[in-house]
Amino acid sequence: MAGNRDRFSTATRLKQLGERTAAHVYRSQTRRQVRRSRLTGRAALLVLVLCTLVVALAYPMRQYVSQRSEIAEQQRAADEARQRLEELRDEKARWQDPAYVEQQARKHLHYVRPGEIGYTVIDPDAEAEERRRSGKDAADRPWYSNVWDGVDKADRPDNR
Repeated sequence: MAGNRDRFSTATRLKQLGERTAAHVYRSQTRRQVRRSRLTGRAALLVLVLCTLVVALAYPMRQYVSQRSEIAEQQRAADEARQRLEELRDEKARWQDPAYVEQQARKHLHYVRPGEIGYTVIDPDAEAEERRRSGKDAADRPWYSNVWDGVDKADRPDNR
């Protein structure tokens, strides 16, 4: 009966209750750990798959973006070339007109028609400006500088 009394004593009951509670807590923690470890494994696999996708798609995406910008630049260059081509065609058409050719010859080459008298007006302010830029008058410079300046001026097409 002593074993029976131990069985029903408060201390024995508390001890058994504590052991059962501890076993229950241990089992629930083990289940949670098993569940947690399964979720952790799944999460790790998911992260691994996502990282693999990011790495696999990063280079093609970079290439795609750079090619799109290159295509846009090439289209812009082609548009500019088309515009320049149109301008050159217009200029070519103008040069086909004899009146335009005559106008340009008179303007740039100082051509005159037979019987006309051509005048070239020299701007005195331009000569003064040139002297000011050089810093000296012709009289203040050595003679050889004046000779070379004369040769240079004679060689320029705009001093006819």
